[in-house]
Amino acid sequence: MDRLMRFLRRHHEGDEGFTLIELMVVVLIIGILVAIAVPTFLGARNGAENKAVESSLRNALTTAKVYYTDNNAYGTQATMISSFTAAEPSLVFSSALSTAPDSNTVEVLAATGLTSPETGVCLIGESKTGNYFGILDTSGASGTLYFPTSTSVPGGCTTAVFTASSAAAAGW
Repeated sequence: MDRLMRFLRRHHEGDEGFTLIELMVVVLIIGILVAIAVPTFLGARNGAENKAVESSLRNALTTAKVYYTDNNAYGTQATMISSFTAAEPSLVFSSALSTAPDSNTVEVLAATGLTSPETGVCLIGESKTGNYFGILDTSGASGTLYFPTSTSVPGGCTTAVFTASSAAAAGW
């Protein structure tokens, strides 16, 4: 019995738990890890939101080029919207962007300031991060131009606006 008591006493003496300092160090380490991880996660999320809009615009551009191939010209805004919607039902084509940005919504505008008989289409999308992206496709020498910006397309869909920023947008 004496042996059992000594064993229990020795076992009980080593079972004191964690000190307050040890617990505070663990909480501090967790806090530091969270402070590092949250901004990284938010940056990745914003990048994904922007890439979703870019992907939708590329799909819309494919639809627009098929329309151009079939008709040998880009049509009016209303004609393009109805034709694009029929050809690509996974995207929402409209004459204006909604107040709540959605990566599947694409604004369709007829390009302006083009040399006759050149025609063109302007496709604009807004990500949930507030960034706007645009693609201008013309039937002339300008070809396809890209536009990233933190505001909507200034001055309409002209080749001058898109040419100025197309070099910077080549990466998307």
